[in-house]
This record gives sequence, structure tokens and C-alpha cells, in this order.
Amino acid sequence: MSDDLFHDDDKPHDECGVFGIWNTQDAGAMTALGLHALQHRGQESTGIVTYNRDAGDGESRFHSHKGMGLVGDVFGDARIMAGLPGRAAVGHNRYATTGATLLRNVQPLYAEFEFGGLAVAHNGNLTNARSLRRTLVRRGCIFQSTTDSEVFIHLIAISLYSTVSDRLIDALKQVVGAYSLVALSQEAMLGVRDPLGVRPLILGRIPGDGGAPAWVLASESCALDIVGAEFVRDVEPGEIVIINADGVRSLKPFAPTRSRFCVFEYIYFARPDSVLDGHAVYDARKRIGAELARESAIDADVIVPVPDSGVPSAMGYAAQSGIPFELGIIRNHYVGRTFIEPTEQIRNLGVKLKHSANRPAMNGKRVILVDDSIVRGTTSRKIVEMVRAAGATEVHMRISSPPTTHSCFYGIDTPERGKLLAARHDVREMAELIGADSLAFISIDGLYRALGQPGRAPEQPHFCDACFTGQYPIDLADLNVDSRARPDLCAEAV
Repeated sequence: MSDDLFHDDDKPHDECGVFGIWNTQDAGAMTALGLHALQHRGQESTGIVTYNRDAGDGESRFHSHKGMGLVGDVFGDARIMAGLPGRAAVGHNRYATTGATLLRNVQPLYAEFEFGGLAVAHNGNLTNARSLRRTLVRRGCIFQSTTDSEVFIHLIAISLYSTVSDRLIDALKQVVGAYSLVALSQEAMLGVRDPLGVRPLILGRIPGDGGAPAWVLASESCALDIVGAEFVRDVEPGEIVIINADGVRSLKPFAPTRSRFCVFEYIYFARPDSVLDGHAVYDARKRIGAELARESAIDADVIVPVPDSGVPSAMGYAAQSGIPFELGIIRNHYVGRTFIEPTEQIRNLGVKLKHSANRPAMNGKRVILVDDSIVRGTTSRKIVEMVRAAGATEVHMRISSPPTTHSCFYGIDTPERGKLLAARHDVREMAELIGADSLAFISIDGLYRALGQPGRAPEQPHFCDACFTGQYPIDLADLNVDSRARPDLCAEAV
């Protein structure tokens, strides 16, 4: 049991954040700023690799620094930033979805090739990584980490093509999964999205002062604002963007296919001030809340969000229902590791370190709690208990996503299916288990309507929604192989 009460295992955990910048002074520092804006996508570790074309002695060099912890902790020392010179850089925030939490797994991964150095930062998950790894090890490849991202490095190394872009394409055509990549060589910065566009990646530009502009690649548009960049466009599904001294070039090596962007980005993962795939996340969450109110109206006195991710949806719910919105739960933003021995009693009180009840806003009132998801149900139960203890006469829970019934294999850390509350219980049973007077989730069609679709087309859904439907759009190659040896694993993919 971890003593880190900030780490909430009752939520799907953010995948990773990637950032890259080309042709600017202090690229390392700019990358640290971009990673700070993307901190919500991964809090376990962070790293930056820069490229300095003129090291002062006629040499060109890559420089790297990685560490466990938050961006501010790892890159808060001016001496560290001084050791990352250059006009190009890539960076990564990690939340481990595959591979242990070890320094050797921290990205960007860097290697020296025949053509020179290459740094790679990866957001997502490869569903055939284990199979590829076994094949590569048999060929003599020596892995330095346990993360699936290193597969890219070895596939590029053994490719018989000559250019970096051709080697990368060769590697991409062998992997299966959901991914966004940002890579840096001596000659170019490259950005890639998987053919279905499950994971996000955007292109931005910082106008040049009489010279060539600087270019930015990032997981979300919120990272552009902090470095003064303007949004240009989303990198398209299956596209490779190559940025070098000649500007921006696009390659599309994959056959066109219908995109399946991760719908949970709009529900929970992305920062509210980001714009993804043409949708402002903040507005999308308010529309989801309004649709939830239309579908599951109930008499109440006050709408209370579970902070912070439940706030925009609760605002939409309140506006649609006409019920007042109140901050009935206050979040403590300064929670880190406990300073006392984590006994069972302290663990049970842990939710109160992170959230506290605003009693005057709820005492004697019928409360509707709005949250983004229920995974295990443990935190929901404690929140409901807290609200009742604050004097609420009724507690109704409303969730701005459909029930999470299946695990994600595309770069989001969710528990195995047997630990998902909605996989084992119906809505009535879930309400009893968390102690709510009623519980309702937005329907899958309602979610699609809130995001500008007429509903979910069963044969060609617009988004990846496998965590709600069990319909996985990308082959689960490793899981299928393992399931033949272990039938108990088959339930994961059903």
C-alpha cells in the first residue's frame, strides 16, 4: 500500500505528455515550461533531451537530464537547465502504463545510430510490444529498459533504410497500438500519430522576429500558451510531420482510415483550457454535464462538483437543471506524501487530506454530486460519506461518463477488469455500494451528442470508447497471445 495519498487509484491515470520545440533559444527551458503545462498527464517522472548544433568546440552534441518526480522538482535548478543548451529539444512527462517506475524507463529515450543520435518521447501503448521484444531479443538486441517505447529504438536501429524518416516509417509499420511520438535527430524534429489518431498531438508555431519561426509539437494546446506559441493544427491520424531548416513537411505512409480519438480526453484527461481535435475541452465538458442533466434529472437543492475534474460538467448540469451550483467540496492542492506513519486509520482519513466538506453549502440540503467517472468506487464512497456527515439530507451521484466496464490497453492506466466496479455490478448495486440515494451515468449516445455527433454509430463510432463498450479498435495482439496460454485473461478482451 502506497503512503502517497495524492496518488488516487480510483481514477484512470493520465497517460503521458510529450513536447518538442525546434529553432529557438533556450529550447531546454522552453521545453521545461511546456512540460509544466502538461504535468497533469504524468507525474511520476520527466526528462528533456536537447541538441546543441554548435557546442563551442566545433562539435554538435545531445544533452539529456531525467529524473523521478514533478517537472519543477527535476528541472528547478538553474545549473541543470544550463547543462541543456541548444535550439531544439524534446521532453516527456511519464505516468507508467508499461514498465516499472525506474529511472532507466524515464523518457525521452536516446540512442546513437549509424546516422547519429536520436531521442524519442512516446505517449501511448503498443499492443504487440511483448511479441516484438521477444523477436528483437532473439536477433541480438539488448534492451536497457522495460518500457514498450524502447521497441521503437531497436526497430529503427535494425532498419535497412538510409534516412531517419524512412527508418521510422519502417518501424511504425511493424508496431500495433495507440501512440503519439516526438523524436529529435541532428537534422530534424519529427511528430507522429498512430493511424487511428487515438492519442493527441498538435502543431504550433512561434513567429520569428525577422527570421524563421520556431515550431512546437505537444500533446495539448495548453502547452502552446505557456511558451507563446500559436496553434496551427492537429497532427492528423497516421501522419508524420518533419520539421527542419526547410520548414514543415508532411508524410502519410498509412492507408487512410476512420479516426478513433480517445473520448476520455474530453471527459477527464485533457486540461480544461486545451482544444483537442477541434473541440474546446471546457465547453465539451459543460455540454456533457447539460446532457447528463437532461437524461437523469432529479429534484435537489444544490449541485456540487467533485473537484477538480467534475467542475465544468457540474456547471453544465446546473445551468441545464436550474439548480444552484455550489463549491460544496474544497480541494487541498498542497497534498503530497503523508508526514506521518500511514496506518490503516490514516489511510481511511486520506480522502480528507485531499478534499474537505464546505458544510454551510450542503447542510440540510438535497445534494447532487457530479464527478467524471467511477473506477473502483472507493473514493466515491468516501466522498458520499463526507457529504452526508456535512449534513446533506440526500446525496445523489451523477457521472459525466458511461460506466467504465473494460480496461484500457492504449496508454491509460486502468485496473484489470475484475477490479472495475461497473464490470461487476449494475447501477442500482453500485449506488448501494457507494452509499448514494441514486446514481446515474450519462448514456453512450448522450456522450456522443454532447460532442457534436448524432449518437454512437455501432459499426463506425467516431471515438475510441472501448473502456465503456469493450469494442477495441486496435488489435490486442499481446493479450490475444497470452490468452491462449492463460484462458483467465480472455475476459479482459470480451
